Amino acid sequence: MMTNEKEYLPKIAMSIQAHPDDQEFSIAGTLAKWVKAGCKVISVLITSGDSGSNDVTKGADYKPVLAKLREAEQLQANHTLGIHETVFLRYPDGELVASLALRKDLTRLIRIHKPDVVVSGDPSGWFYGNEYINHPDHRAAAEAATYAVFPSAGTRLMFTDLLTAGYEPHNVKRLYIHGAEKSDTWIDISETIDLKIEALKKHISQSDTHDVDKWIYSWAKDEGREKGLDFAEAYKVMILKKEEEEQ
Repeated sequence: MMTNEKEYLPKIAMSIQAHPDDQEFSIAGTLAKWVKAGCKVISVLITSGDSGSNDVTKGADYKPVLAKLREAEQLQANHTLGIHETVFLRYPDGELVASLALRKDLTRLIRIHKPDVVVSGDPSGWFYGNEYINHPDHRAAAEAATYAVFPSAGTRLMFTDLLTAGYEPHNVKRLYIHGAEKSDTWIDISETIDLKIEALKKHISQSDTHDVDKWIYSWAKDEGREKGLDFAEAYKVMILKKEEEEQ
């Protein structure tokens, strides 16, 4: 459900997130719904979550082991959601910045896959409530994704080495931003919330994903309440190319 228009269903969508499990906590219900409607979804993980452990028995040599484990968990989660392709960029977890190199990597992927929609986080989100400081990787991933969508992916003479390599510009039609302070679009995920929970539970290396049913139902109910939906995921949507421009 969107404000002032029927629900938009992309043919190709790309999720860009910082870590394994970020997608499942935030937007997996939407992605699963789009897949069911025939959308091809590409899932991009910028890091492999190799810092995601506070186990005192593990040393620095555990990082590559954990990265492989978390990538395997993400692949299982994406299989549950029906996602078509998964891309791991393998940037260091916890050290992410919105660098030109990262923006170029994301621009390349957008030009390759040509998504109608990119879904990412809110680069301006610092604090949520009074108990959670947004992870810096989340903000860096969201900033790089936003500027890869615009202006980089569609501007011919930005990153000219991509053009030389044959990656032609592509204009994304919509950017879906989750975690925004003021949402304007609500997706009814009543038919896919159980898939979202099932996918999230694939991340068994992360203790906070084990007993998530109550959290996810509660969060989705809170997000849907404003629009009279049982369960929803909420977004701010930037409409970069209107339907009449496509015809």
